[in-house]
Amino acid sequence: MESLMGQGRAAIDLMIDPGTFTENVVGQLKIDNPDFGPGAVIGTAKLDGKNCTVIANDAMVGNPNFPVVYAGVIGLEEGYKMALAVYASIEADKSLPVDEKRALLLIVDTPGNGPGKQEEIFGMNKATGAYQLALAEARKTGHPIIAVVIGRAISGAFLCHGLQADHILSMSPEFGTMIHVMPITSIARITKLDQDYLEELSKNNPVFAAGPQFFEQLGGVEEIINSIDDIRPTVLKHVKEVVELKKQGRYDDLGPWGRGKLGVERGGRKMRAVVIDKMNEEFKAVEAKYLSA
Repeated sequence: MESLMGQGRAAIDLMIDPGTFTENVVGQLKIDNPDFGPGAVIGTAKLDGKNCTVIANDAMVGNPNFPVVYAGVIGLEEGYKMALAVYASIEADKSLPVDEKRALLLIVDTPGNGPGKQEEIFGMNKATGAYQLALAEARKTGHPIIAVVIGRAISGAFLCHGLQADHILSMSPEFGTMIHVMPITSIARITKLDQDYLEELSKNNPVFAAGPQFFEQLGGVEEIINSIDDIRPTVLKHVKEVVELKKQGRYDDLGPWGRGKLGVERGGRKMRAVVIDKMNEEFKAVEAKYLSA
C-alpha cells in the first residue's frame, strides 16, 4: 500500500473540491514571502462547496533560515504561520452562525518540533503554543476542526498540530502511519527499564504503544481510514458530525474532552474518570487555602 508520508501537498487534493486551493490566502491574511515558514502550507479551499482553511506539513522542503527545520518539523516560523491562518479564519467568520463557519482541515505529517539553539532563544515554544491556543479558540468559537494523520504525528508537534482538533482521523498502519508521544528508546532511558521489556509491553498495552490502532482504542483517533478513496468521504462525514454536535451545544463531546470519553467507551482509558475524580477531590480539600491567598 502506497505511503502518503511526505506527501502533504498531494494529500490536500485528496480531500478538497478539485482545483479550489489558493495558497497563502486566508480571509484578509495574505502571505507574500514564500520563504516564510515553507514547511507549513496554508490556504483556502472549498470543501463540499463551502470555504475551508487548509493547514498542512510540507515534508519535502527545509527552512533556509533554520537548518533543523526540515522533513515536516514545525519550527518557529511554521508555528506562527499556522497560527496566523487560524486567527484569520476566526476573524473572517466571526459574524456567522456555527453551522456556517468554515472548517479547518489539518493535514498532519510531522516528526516533531526538533528545535535548534536559535529557535529556543527566539521563542519557538511561544510560536507552537500560539498555534495550539489558536486552534483551541477556533474550536470553541464553533469552527469544525478535522485533523488527518497521513504520515507521522509525533511529540510536541502533534500536540499543537492535531490534538486540539474536534476529531482526529488517521490513515491505517499499512500506510506507514506513526503516532506516538515518545519513542521506546527514549522511554527506556527515562524509566531505566529494559527496552526489550518495553517493546513486549507495547504490543498489548494501548497506553504504552505507538500507532493509530492503539490511539483509536484510547479514543485519541476517532476513525482509521483504510484506503485513499475513503479519505474525502470520511473527512466530509466527520465535518458534518462535528457541525451537528456544535449546533446542539455538545462541545464537551468534541476535542480533548470528547476523546477522553471515547477512550473510556472503547476500554482504553478505564482509569481516566477515577483519576479525574481523585484530583478534583484533593483540590477541593485545599482550594480555600490557595484561592484566598
